[in-house]
Amino acid sequence: MRNNRLVFALFAALVFFATISSVYAQAEQQQAAAQQNGAIVDPIRQLNLTPEQREKIRSIREQTKAERVAITERIRETNRALEEILDADNPDEAVVEQQVRDAAAAQAAAMRMRILTEVRIRRVLTPEQIRMLRVFRQQARGLKQDQLRNEREQQRRPGIDGSGTFQNQRDGAGPLFPRRGQRRARP
Repeated sequence: MRNNRLVFALFAALVFFATISSVYAQAEQQQAAAQQNGAIVDPIRQLNLTPEQREKIRSIREQTKAERVAITERIRETNRALEEILDADNPDEAVVEQQVRDAAAAQAAAMRMRILTEVRIRRVLTPEQIRMLRVFRQQARGLKQDQLRNEREQQRRPGIDGSGTFQNQRDGAGPLFPRRGQRRARP
């Protein structure tokens, strides 16, 4: 029994260190990709904004700050209310439907604010800066797609779930190593 515990502890330590090393390796790969692709590291600096442009952009952000804060708080409140409704023993569908509409309206307001702010900022940029901004966005989308692809591949590995731990035959329904005298149920 003591040997089983020792084996289990060693196995757990091995899995832990393998997980940690893969996380560090992935972080280093992402950092290296970001350094190779200088636009992703700091696109604002590469836009070469003039002091006047910086001031105008700062002014645009300041003008919309109060509304952005209010919208963010509204989103939090609607999400919190929706969770409370869903946590009820028997949620009323009409109330759920109304809360979903409220949450969708809050999300739409946030999107509207973000897009209108970006349109105002784009008016401050030169055509060359706008072209550069498009390139930065395409690079960011590509990096995001690569990250999603890596996450999907990692989740598909046989015997390992998304967290990097080994799954037992019963999907976590019981101990991986049964106690002495206990028989393991067959799946």
